[in-house]
Amino acid sequence: MSQVGEPLDELPLPPYVTAEDVDFAVRAIAVHAPEQWPTGPLCRNDHAPHPCRLHRWGQRVLAQRGLTATEITALVAHYRATAVRR
Repeated sequence: MSQVGEPLDELPLPPYVTAEDVDFAVRAIAVHAPEQWPTGPLCRNDHAPHPCRLHRWGQRVLAQRGLTATEITALVAHYRATAVRR
């Protein structure tokens, strides 16, 4: 069920943002990053117009958790740096 004022095509937010939700959100933002195409920026993962639904969902989850844009950028950069070593 969507929250009041939330567009129907958006993924629903969890009622309470847990540490696991934060991990999933950071991964969604990192994986669904923009890639430049002649038609404009597209999602690197699913080639939907950027930002795609999962990228927007990740941003909304982290914002609901109270993180700033700078903190989100730092978390995604840290995720990318550690994902290379996995």
